[in-house]
Amino acid sequence: MTIKLITAFVLAFLFSSAFGKYYVLWLVKQKAGQQIKTEVDWHQQKAGTPTMGGVMFILGAILVCLTVGFDGMLHGRFEHIFVLLFACVFGIIGMLDDWEKLKKKENTGLSSRSKFLLQLAAALVFILIMRQLGFVRPNLYVPFSQRTVYMPEWMYFVFAAFVIVGTVNAVNITDGVDGLASGTSLPVFLFFVAVSMAWGRRFQELGIFASAMVGGLCGFLIYNFNPARCFMGDTGSLFLGGAIAALAFAYDMPLILITLGLVFIVETLSDIIQVSYFKITRRIYGQGRRVFRMAPLHHHLEMGGWSNKKWKEKELFCLFTGISLAMAIISFIGVYQRYPR
Repeated sequence: MTIKLITAFVLAFLFSSAFGKYYVLWLVKQKAGQQIKTEVDWHQQKAGTPTMGGVMFILGAILVCLTVGFDGMLHGRFEHIFVLLFACVFGIIGMLDDWEKLKKKENTGLSSRSKFLLQLAAALVFILIMRQLGFVRPNLYVPFSQRTVYMPEWMYFVFAAFVIVGTVNAVNITDGVDGLASGTSLPVFLFFVAVSMAWGRRFQELGIFASAMVGGLCGFLIYNFNPARCFMGDTGSLFLGGAIAALAFAYDMPLILITLGLVFIVETLSDIIQVSYFKITRRIYGQGRRVFRMAPLHHHLEMGGWSNKKWKEKELFCLFTGISLAMAIISFIGVYQRYPR
């Protein structure tokens, strides 16, 4: 099992890093450049940087699942394929959004309503299929307590749809600084690899997919780390969010995302707080006020935060990735005894 996980990592890394060398040049020739929001004026020098770079690690994951994971399919184990297909559906939604942005030559793609409905439909279909195949059950495993809370099936589906769509958009919001979404996602996938090793062969195929994501993201970071030569775009960030959510449900422990995805949750909450407070104060005082200099949180820190220290992109990468790694370790402590070998 360990050999397969290592092979998955190496193969995905080699493919992503090698393919990226030619793919980035191709994107430049196609003039597939990212448009930057006007309010983030200090990022305007990045305008024109190629987007849709997430294709690198997506293709790497597909390659690994069809090669390293082929033996599992021969034995009737398709968990990694279901997770891959689900993540790809979100990647396609992101690609449509990126394509609209490129056509319009602005930073707005599909409407929020369209994206939400597409994501919601994908989430419900995934949960229904996984439920029919017996991969998920209408109950909630509570990490750290080793307890399970049973739920009515309809309530579970509502909960699952909320968690999946929320996770996907939370990862998407985090993708605003060079390497940030990649760096914060790496410890999350490492957590799933560690869980597979701790829980045994039953979770080998899911571990192969998670290990492929680690390798693919490491290869992608060669081009995405500051100063970025390529952005993952919504193609990559929605795929990442879909993959993380799908793995949490495939391992039958979606509540672990509370600790494991803390960085994504905080980023999302900062955005919600900013918008809500602005609307409330505008109604009360006639003029909107802000909690953060700019939301989400990484832009607030870039602008000096509350301490007037302006965080550089590499510093933000280290800070957020470090927190994500710490939360991955804490999360592992909370679940590793669920299925002892």
